[in-house]
Amino acid sequence: MNAIRAGFAELAGLFVDDGSLALLAVIWAVLVGLGLRLLHVPPANLAGIVLFAGLAALLAASVWRAARR
Repeated sequence: MNAIRAGFAELAGLFVDDGSLALLAVIWAVLVGLGLRLLHVPPANLAGIVLFAGLAALLAASVWRAARR
């Protein structure tokens, strides 16, 4: 049973290296989607730019934290 659990943990680790980065990326995507809908902004015009900028900032912060360790 421990081998199966270890296998699933290893498999999850292939996709999610930094749990906080993955969680924040999902939260950011939801906030962008809801925010643009509430502001009545046409999604094709602004969504990609805002989503990319936020995810790039999250990635840069994650790399900076990892470099400090």
